[in-house]
Amino acid sequence: MRAARLIKMVLLLQSRPAMTAAELAAELEVSERTVTRDAQALSEAGVPVYADRGRAGGYRLVGGYRTRLTGLARSEAEALFLSGVPGALREMGLDDAASAARLKVSAALLPSLRDAPDSAAQRFHLDAPAWFREPETPALLPVVAEAVWEDRRIRAVYRRGESTVERELEPYGLVLKAGVWYLCARVADGHGGFRTYRIDRFGAVDPLEERFTRDPDFDLPGHWAGQAERFARSILRAEVVVRLSPDGVRRLRYAVDPLSAREALAEPGEPDGEGWVTVTVPVESEEVAHTQLTALGAEAEVLAPASLRERFAADAARLAARYDHRSAG
Repeated sequence: MRAARLIKMVLLLQSRPAMTAAELAAELEVSERTVTRDAQALSEAGVPVYADRGRAGGYRLVGGYRTRLTGLARSEAEALFLSGVPGALREMGLDDAASAARLKVSAALLPSLRDAPDSAAQRFHLDAPAWFREPETPALLPVVAEAVWEDRRIRAVYRRGESTVERELEPYGLVLKAGVWYLCARVADGHGGFRTYRIDRFGAVDPLEERFTRDPDFDLPGHWAGQAERFARSILRAEVVVRLSPDGVRRLRYAVDPLSAREALAEPGEPDGEGWVTVTVPVESEEVAHTQLTALGAEAEVLAPASLRERFAADAARLAARYDHRSAG
């Protein structure tokens, strides 16, 4: 631990003209007394660390000293390409590797370019989760992520509805979609295709000693795009016929799944005398359709199936009775 801290201290001083003991202590997460001892240890080891005394003093490297300890390790280099998603790095357990990589790159930059990391951070930020949702990091995500990086097989227990299955998997890649983590993997017998698993549905994950050889033709972005499209279509097993006002047409894409809205509005019927149109909306189930279409309020009228229309009619009757009761009171 101390060796890593001493290296980080040198890199910090190499990337800045000077730093106070308090600044170094904050960066290294140690006391100022420890910073003093570390600076002395570096000096005794031949690293020209100089301490400026006084209120404006601090530590700096003398004579343009530059360490050669700026070579990136594989994990640091891989993490660096993900540095635009700090939350995802933290959840996968790669925050320290990314921090070390950014520090090494910063130390290796010319003085005129040393503001580049801060400049980029102020111009780009990725906030992956959807609005109004507090995503929870799956407890097993770091274990799965490590297996992905190392091409190491895993034995996993996966919840599928009310049952569980145990599989030996070859974990190829991780995807973060709207705050939810997924694993793209292949069953280790080598006969099946690639499948997608939600990380939060793993009940247990045990890394195995055996590694696997990756299929060179596997393309994670392409696989995910195809899988997402197939998944979206696979869950749309029912249809609902809905009459929409012009405002309902505009709001439909906010109420139902994007694919459902696109297909429903691709060929809408001719507007009636009130300007309303009739569309057929693919939905996951009648229960889901009831929840989604309720958001449209009076801007939608369900025409079919009859059971869903009756459900909305009952909702309307209850609402009318409630408001009549309150106004009467």
